[in-house]
Amino acid sequence: MSLDIVKIAGGAVAAEIVPEKGGICTRLTIGGEEILYLDPATLDEDRETKVRGGIPILFPNPGRLTDDTYKLGSESFFLPQHGFARNLPWSLVKADASSVELRLVSFHYTAEHFPFEFDIRVRYRCAGNTFTVEQTYANMGTQRPMPLHVGFHPYFLVPDADKAATTISTDAGRAWDNVAKAEREFAGFDLTADELDLMLRDHSSRETLITRPGKRVIRMTWDAPFSQLVVWTQKGKDFVCVEPWTAAPDALNTGEGLVHIGPRETRKTWFAITALE
Repeated sequence: MSLDIVKIAGGAVAAEIVPEKGGICTRLTIGGEEILYLDPATLDEDRETKVRGGIPILFPNPGRLTDDTYKLGSESFFLPQHGFARNLPWSLVKADASSVELRLVSFHYTAEHFPFEFDIRVRYRCAGNTFTVEQTYANMGTQRPMPLHVGFHPYFLVPDADKAATTISTDAGRAWDNVAKAEREFAGFDLTADELDLMLRDHSSRETLITRPGKRVIRMTWDAPFSQLVVWTQKGKDFVCVEPWTAAPDALNTGEGLVHIGPRETRKTWFAITALE
């Protein structure tokens, strides 16, 4: 059985979405230019395979939890790194030429790992030079607030040979180094390192500019409650990931920066990728 790919386009933007594989956007072009990296070998019918590339959706826990466990009162719940949303099939709600809306609703499997009733809608939209990812998170429960910890993991296409000349704008002064497992003063990105995995602690702007040699500048913007910016890459790989998250890793346990949605309440937000002229 082959995967169903939903293709949308509007203005200079075109995108491909695969609902069955975590609702992921696997391809994005703006003005005919490829924006995303994708390892096609990881995109197949096997739903257990994690896709390497595109824009994975990280919910309900971007990053890794302490002991891969989320504690709620006296109970403990196992959650893998980056959560389960990227590994589950999403349902198609509606689509037109330039947009598609997908849905993930809680069920018995998610309740075993994250004991909340939720209804998540993600709408991908192409217009002008911008690709927008609109999101709606609903707490369908009636008893308690639901923690909202979500992130997106865009793999921007940057050839390994171009990393030394690639820049990412930030005003951050502190960063958590996930390779060294330590917080340190931020002194710039070494995208040529064997592995770079930094969470910018105090990136104050809701945008960043990614400048790549010989290509248009990418402007990524986002709305609250996104507040953290993660940058990750590996030597020999043709990508640099620049990821908006709503809170730091392990926030479900520490509460650091964690926001909540009240019973029967909804939270809307978005992030967008624009190729500048």
